[in-house]
Amino acid sequence: MISARFFSILEDRKGNLWFGSIGSGVYYYDGKTFQNFTTKEGLLNNEVTSIYEDKKGNIWFGVSGGASRYDGKSFRNYIIDGNSMNEDRTGKTFPNRCPYEVNSIIEDKKGKFWFATRGNTFTYDGKTFSVFTHNDKPFKNVRSLIEDKKGNIWLGGFDGLWCYDGNTFMCFTKNFVGYILEDEKGNIWTSSQRDNSQVWALFRYDGKSLSDKKPTVTEIKSGGNGLFGILETRDGNIWFGSMNGVYRYDGKTVTDFKNKDNQK
Repeated sequence: MISARFFSILEDRKGNLWFGSIGSGVYYYDGKTFQNFTTKEGLLNNEVTSIYEDKKGNIWFGVSGGASRYDGKSFRNYIIDGNSMNEDRTGKTFPNRCPYEVNSIIEDKKGKFWFATRGNTFTYDGKTFSVFTHNDKPFKNVRSLIEDKKGNIWLGGFDGLWCYDGNTFMCFTKNFVGYILEDEKGNIWTSSQRDNSQVWALFRYDGKSLSDKKPTVTEIKSGGNGLFGILETRDGNIWFGSMNGVYRYDGKTVTDFKNKDNQK
């Protein structure tokens, strides 16, 4: 029985499951057996905070100290060194926790990669890493990145919720944002703190009003002192986690799967 503490999960295009743990590396499950990848196999660090599959089928792992890319045979590692990030070809790995970790990884429609870290946010064109800036200031401590259907990049973190269309920036809230999701209707969902308080809530930004300076925002559920991953299922329900359990929102009612009373 695996007793590791897991922080991220991915189902790849072949139906295999990847589980990122804090301290025990990555577990891979092909439907029959488990395989464990750690620094011994070339993973940069055993604290895995995010997992992403790119267009070519490579699996990326955001870890403490940088990122690792797995092509099915071996790892290529990319290390954060202060304000810069670069590929390492020496086989270096980190046995302990590092100052920075990669919180989120995406590949945009143009093939450029984005890395959100506790330090700078980086872009990578396959050859060179660049620091992503706004008004000559780097975006720091970004926790979540997504690209929406229109190709806009959304960034959520300590500086709030931002949208970048390739030319201009728009800030939707200055409150801390942990996770971002775009649903099938084009609405943007976030888990974020409410009014600079320690209380977290699930918010929905109406997709039809996102071009407005003051879009329609609906608070769906207060989550106390923490809300975590957000997922839309094929039936259109929104699932989200908290420190108190798992919730489902069907468009009208929030169901609490830990509270027997299923209180809204």
